Amino acid sequence: MLIELTHDSTARELTTDQGVLRYHEAGEGPPLLLLHGSGPGVTGWRNFRGNLPVLAEHFRCLILEFPGFGVSHPADEHPMAAAVKAVPRFLDGLGLQQVDIIGNSMGGFAATSVAIAHPDRVRRLVTIGGMGTNIFSPSPGEGIKLLSQFTDEPSRERLVRWLHSMVYNPALVTEEMIEERWALATDPATLESARRMYGSAAIAAMASAARNSDAPPGWAMLHKVKARTLITWGRDDRVSPVDMMLLPMRTIPDVEVHIFPDCGHWVMIEQKAAWENAVLAFLTRKDHA
Repeated sequence: MLIELTHDSTARELTTDQGVLRYHEAGEGPPLLLLHGSGPGVTGWRNFRGNLPVLAEHFRCLILEFPGFGVSHPADEHPMAAAVKAVPRFLDGLGLQQVDIIGNSMGGFAATSVAIAHPDRVRRLVTIGGMGTNIFSPSPGEGIKLLSQFTDEPSRERLVRWLHSMVYNPALVTEEMIEERWALATDPATLESARRMYGSAAIAAMASAARNSDAPPGWAMLHKVKARTLITWGRDDRVSPVDMMLLPMRTIPDVEVHIFPDCGHWVMIEQKAAWENAVLAFLTRKDHA
């Protein structure tokens, strides 16, 4: 029987020297950190609440709410930079030396950065999208363009168009989802944070900085990931097209890839049971020599 879990029963707070980090906790066993993606109205709870009962039967699940997304305290820097810094601060605050990490989209990029910078702290890494670079598909993808349009000029119509780009099955975009996303996405502080990442001016500035920088791009560092890694992806992803996984598939030393059919960006939601089965098989498999 699956555990019945609610938002309030799992909600926790951790006070740090850089503000309060809020999170959800459920289950017992080895620690499993879950990192959410970005986008209007996102939270860690909304990304992973459907998977929590299954995963909590095997792990002590910790869903971290990143700074700047309307739940944990805000940050003055780029949301991705704040997210990467928040992870070791969160682990230190809970006294955890090593964890497994599941990262969705932006959370996957953050998790990968942590795995490279702190290899002793990540035993196994699972990403849902969240790494690599476009090889054959145009960049930015359709979903990122729609996200930028919403961030520049928020409207319900633009929110709905973006939500539909996230899924293969449009029936998943319900009125309830639209309403809960809209309420948080239009909060002034949350919207300001989103514009640092996805506003058209921010995207143009990042592209210009990348062209003029002598530093290697993040995807060129993937060979430094030491953790055993499982990359999961939706075959029909219109936000981060599936060809992005080709480079990490080749360069990460110990990596597996699972691509799910009839599935967009939210693999853990749209292919819930299949994704959970694949992830549990990977995380519970005994370490090889």
